[in-house]
Amino acid sequence: MLVLLPPSEGKATPEPTGGKESALRLDALSLPELGGARERVLAELVELCAEATREGGDDAKAREVLGLSEGLRGELAKNAALRTAPVRPAGEIYTGVLYDALGLATLDAAARARAERSLLVFSGLWGAVRVGDPIPSYRCPGGVKLPGTGGLGAYWRGPLQAVLPPLAGDGLVLDLRSTAYAAMWKPRGEVAERTATVRVLQSRIVDGVEKRSVVSHFNKATKGRLVRALLTEGATPGAPAELADALADLGFAVEWAAPEKPGTPTRLDVVVTDVH
Repeated sequence: MLVLLPPSEGKATPEPTGGKESALRLDALSLPELGGARERVLAELVELCAEATREGGDDAKAREVLGLSEGLRGELAKNAALRTAPVRPAGEIYTGVLYDALGLATLDAAARARAERSLLVFSGLWGAVRVGDPIPSYRCPGGVKLPGTGGLGAYWRGPLQAVLPPLAGDGLVLDLRSTAYAAMWKPRGEVAERTATVRVLQSRIVDGVEKRSVVSHFNKATKGRLVRALLTEGATPGAPAELADALADLGFAVEWAAPEKPGTPTRLDVVVTDVH
């Protein structure tokens, strides 16, 4: 099973530990075939932010490119220093609702090993990384359009299409990415038929009638709990129907139907009554 996750907008900033291994090395990241594409984005991002933070520099352009408010101008200095910034495993860098619910740090050894094998986090800067890959804290959303490289969603499609279908193998792909990161790679053909996406719906009774609505912010928490449950249980569904059964066995209320068109993913609806 390959689980596709979005990154978090907020990220932990690791403390320097000293030593050669504590700084970024692109050759230490998984999916080494993406090395050249990563270097291009990294080089442009570092230069853009370094220029903005030089004495007398104007940071307005860089903040506009990265979608940063004036209060987040400190993110520019962080990006400018990426090549020498301290690194930690990606699973410790990414924070936020989904990652809090996933709770990688509190998984037992077997579940943690499953996480390192099966979880893939998409990124505007790195393309995709595993949770054990050593990366620094950074700010580069997937929807960014760099002046030279262009839109990162379109930029990453070719490199990721070359490496991800073989990585998916003949197993299930559980796609939990948000829109900007889903644009970076779309499963096709036979891989798409083994792909499941998840929508979280809240069920409420209003005047004796059930009303359902799509959960927005708190869908991340449900997805984090869902992945944690699969990892903890050691579930290995090989197809969307098997995933639906596995989630039902784990206590989730799941509804789904086979897609009408071949070569398209299956959507699973996870129905919740409380959002937290």
